[in-house]
Amino acid sequence: MSVDPMTYEAQFFGFTPQTCMLRIYIAFQDYLFEVMQAVEQVILKKLEGIPDCEISPVQIRKCTEKFLSFMKGHFDNLFGKMEQLFLQLILRIPPNILLPEDKCKEIHPYSEEEFQHLQKEIDQLQEKYKTEVCTKQALLAELEEQKIVQAKLIQTLTLFDELQNVGRDHGTSDFRESLVSLVQNSRKLQNIRDNVEKESKRLKIS
Repeated sequence: MSVDPMTYEAQFFGFTPQTCMLRIYIAFQDYLFEVMQAVEQVILKKLEGIPDCEISPVQIRKCTEKFLSFMKGHFDNLFGKMEQLFLQLILRIPPNILLPEDKCKEIHPYSEEEFQHLQKEIDQLQEKYKTEVCTKQALLAELEEQKIVQAKLIQTLTLFDELQNVGRDHGTSDFRESLVSLVQNSRKLQNIRDNVEKESKRLKIS
């Protein structure tokens, strides 16, 4: 088998030509072995039908292995020639052929230092992109919180409007004045409740 990695061909085919040829070689070997096993089984069945046959299954197995070795030797010779033809004529890209994904290198050639600089810029842009994504997610979360606060604010304003409408229905023109009056009355009621509680405690003690 060839040892040339042929990386440019692997870039086009998606696999190394040597790997392809190795798989074909193994597939042919497996098929030859299966065929010889099938032939051996047929011979053994035929011998069972022959009375007083002096040929034993062990002898059949030895003959099968010998014939398999003979076939394998000839197959290796033929496969070596087939491999050369495949690697030279089918699975090889001529030196004057440039793959489409590599044409940009021909139009815009660059040195190793320029490549490292570009790679560094790419890494920086990726980090910047990740930061912007995180910032965007934080802003979206804050926007959702603002929507909740806005909804609560609208609900509160709606409640105030309803209270103001109720006040108007009962003769109160200014909602602020009614709210102040309500607070004052609430405080008066609280004071009365406190006085009642104190008087109640005093009566219980006496």
